[in-house]
Amino acid sequence: MNLKNINVIESGINWIHEKTNEKQFLIFSSILVGISAGLAAVILKFFVFVIRHYFVEEYLLRYDFKYLYLVLPLIGIGLTVLIIHYFFRHHLQRGTSAILFAIAKKSSFLPFTQMYSHVITSGLTVGFGGSAGLESPIVSTGSAIGSNFARTYKLNYKDRTLLLAAGAAGGIAGAFNAPIAGVLFALEVILVDISIGAFIPLLIAAASGALLSKIVLNESTLLFFKLKQPFDYNNVLLYIILGLLAGVTSLYYVNFFDKVESRFHKIQSGITKWIIGGLSLAFLFALFPSLFGEGYESIKALSEFRTEDLYKDSLLVKFLHDKWVILIFITITLLLKTVAAAITLGSGGNGGNFAPSLFTGAYLGFAFSFFLTLIGFDNIPVSNFTIVAMAGILSGVFHAPLTGIFLIAEITGGYELIIPLMIVSSISYVIVKRFHPESLDVRRLKARGTIISDNKDTSILSKIDVRHMIETDFATIHFKATLRDIVETIKHSKRNTFPVVKKNNKLLGIIYLDHIREEMFNAELYDKVTAKEVMRKPSMVIETSEDIFTIMRKFEESGQWNLPVVENGIYIGFLSKSSILDKYRHELLSTI
Repeated sequence: MNLKNINVIESGINWIHEKTNEKQFLIFSSILVGISAGLAAVILKFFVFVIRHYFVEEYLLRYDFKYLYLVLPLIGIGLTVLIIHYFFRHHLQRGTSAILFAIAKKSSFLPFTQMYSHVITSGLTVGFGGSAGLESPIVSTGSAIGSNFARTYKLNYKDRTLLLAAGAAGGIAGAFNAPIAGVLFALEVILVDISIGAFIPLLIAAASGALLSKIVLNESTLLFFKLKQPFDYNNVLLYIILGLLAGVTSLYYVNFFDKVESRFHKIQSGITKWIIGGLSLAFLFALFPSLFGEGYESIKALSEFRTEDLYKDSLLVKFLHDKWVILIFITITLLLKTVAAAITLGSGGNGGNFAPSLFTGAYLGFAFSFFLTLIGFDNIPVSNFTIVAMAGILSGVFHAPLTGIFLIAEITGGYELIIPLMIVSSISYVIVKRFHPESLDVRRLKARGTIISDNKDTSILSKIDVRHMIETDFATIHFKATLRDIVETIKHSKRNTFPVVKKNNKLLGIIYLDHIREEMFNAELYDKVTAKEVMRKPSMVIETSEDIFTIMRKFEESGQWNLPVVENGIYIGFLSKSSILDKYRHELLSTI
């Protein structure tokens, strides 16, 4: 598409913007954002397919370089690191935590480069075998498309946030051809506060993304299952047990993933990270080859009971003849997927946890049903257990039970398993929620001091950055200054509050004009009284590191409307309660 065509499109959108009202243009925008996000999903999946098919399968396997694929993740992660370093200057915001941070602290503005950076970097990482998913990069890309579209046409914060979420919904819908799951993902993971009116743009964007995916991608490219057995209510107890196992496994996933990735973050050298990560993945793939890439092919193999496909290229294949040994092998594989995903991302690759969580769930469901078969249970629906457990792990890892339920319902082509999906997903979610009230992304944001909440007031307050509201035009007074000096300072000041400091600007107290009126009119005291004698200790002091909620609590407890701000005891300025409340009202109006 040349520059002339782009200008024609922009002119057309501008004309529609002028001729429609706010709601009509938002609906139109959601269609464009949904299609664009769906197109991004298609491009990314096609990019990975080209790498995998023409380089790995056609070249390496055809010319008998069978085990050369073990070093491919080293190449993919290395290329990703180089591109991020040289083309994006280390500025690549990964995961939904970056999106939530943009909503909370950056007025829902995402970088323009994010509309294509994730497609390139995650395509290389996963295409060359990195053990991560493409859905999180697709969500980041779709969100950036929505945010930048809204920025271009100067939409307000509320509509900008909605289009950002619409982009995420369109991306998920396009990746799985699952529009309902796309909408629910946006509601459960991206948006912290939602009105009924917001559903329509999300639905339209998701439908647009899914439609484009259905037109362009064939069924084999998507994760799709055909149910082989209907739901049997006699297995309800087994599904309850599977839900408990899914909850425990989800806890293992989020805890271990965080621990392994944090270890990599502590390594200072990027080259060292890359080498350790690439070699670690090569070792894991040599023993457990199904960890290579997203792993969707092995999920389909499990659902069809083709266990030999999981280990046919493994160095352990000669030991895998006994069914119990195969069960142990599958169990270890599901536990190691967490490690492989954490290594991939921690060593510099780009991807997400969506596909790894589905992989872990599929292996858990299969291992559970396989175990039941081995101990003598008859007519166990192996395929159903495999599919349902995917929803359980997805619900636990992302704190998104509705997304898990309806995603699996959509990719199985119906709602035959809706009851077991509800049972397993809800139990898993409740277990994880008991130990981790917030998802991994939200916990990481809170560790950075960013507050994410589904309470509207809390959410609005968390957007206020008080660092830019500190007032520094208060005249300081040295603690040895005489009353004469103080009066002279007051003459040239418009304020009635004066911080008293030492030579190094360390705050000692505050002089309030109302408290020294008598002394000011007593000339005999001018050279006898010093600032230290008339100052008062501040009732409360605000540290620059404190969050907005601590600050507001201090205002309430002190009864003051202005409080001094210090950094390690050094005076910085004053914060005004009135300024914060004005800012809150402004933010509140922008969301209406």
